Amino acid sequence: MLEDDQPAVQYLTLKELVGKAEDDPEVQAAKELIPKKGWAADVLVRQNSKGWWVGAESLYQPKYLSTNWMLLVLSDLALTKEDPRIERACDLWIRRYSRAEGGFAIERDKKAHLCTTGNMARALVRFGYADHPDVARAFEWFVEHRDKNGGWSCFGSGRNLDSWEPMSAFAVYPKKKWTEGMKRAVEAAAEFYLQRELHRQGDHYEPWYRFHYPTHYYYDLLVGLDFMTALGYGDDPRLKHAFTHLKEKRRSDGRWNLDAIHPDVEGSIAEWYAKHPKHAPVPFGIEAAGKPSKMITLRAMIVLERLERAK
Repeated sequence: MLEDDQPAVQYLTLKELVGKAEDDPEVQAAKELIPKKGWAADVLVRQNSKGWWVGAESLYQPKYLSTNWMLLVLSDLALTKEDPRIERACDLWIRRYSRAEGGFAIERDKKAHLCTTGNMARALVRFGYADHPDVARAFEWFVEHRDKNGGWSCFGSGRNLDSWEPMSAFAVYPKKKWTEGMKRAVEAAAEFYLQRELHRQGDHYEPWYRFHYPTHYYYDLLVGLDFMTALGYGDDPRLKHAFTHLKEKRRSDGRWNLDAIHPDVEGSIAEWYAKHPKHAPVPFGIEAAGKPSKMITLRAMIVLERLERAK
């Protein structure tokens, strides 16, 4: 994790696991290398000078190669708007996707959408846009569009574990900016996830038990543990099943595998893709499935570190 071949992982490991300060020389050295070497550099080199990837007409298509998806990955790799390439892309993203009533939506949609808003809000906060008015409105939008019984609904399908993106956004949004409505929304949603122990809803769904990167808009147990522990619920006994699963998946050498790259789906979604192959996303990965993963290992170790701090 501290090897310099992937400076983004090295930087995050030094900060999140080793506990070094942002101004530590070793931390700063790793940070400076992120856009120059490794996965982030590989993504940035494919960016158009005007800020987009693949094409200017759509920032969303093709999945998972276009601008929307590349920015989600880069936000995980600790880049910020201090890099002019990130600022240029984010300005384009915000301009295209912001909606007057709050929230974000892709080009074809007039109204904001939960998954898009959650993913963008999380990424933009990480990029350094927490004070941007459109980002602030997105968090108010979450409060206005939450289910009265806790949690959120994606595409009007009812509350479901797949509607996780607002929780991941709140997990990185500075607490000093939270309104009372935001606090109540997060508390109610956390209870929704805890009641289901992060995995009990409907029939057993095997993809939830596999770990993925990038996650895009899909859910799995590591996704759930990440935002729940970041929000301060690591000591709740109802997370025991998920923590047990996480620990059981650890390899003998201390690492975790990347189980699959999305779309890793079953049931009706897989059937729909089979019938409409032209609409199937193009998988994008930065690591090979079935092998030890720096990204999964980093996330798993951060989750376990939060668990230890919560005890």
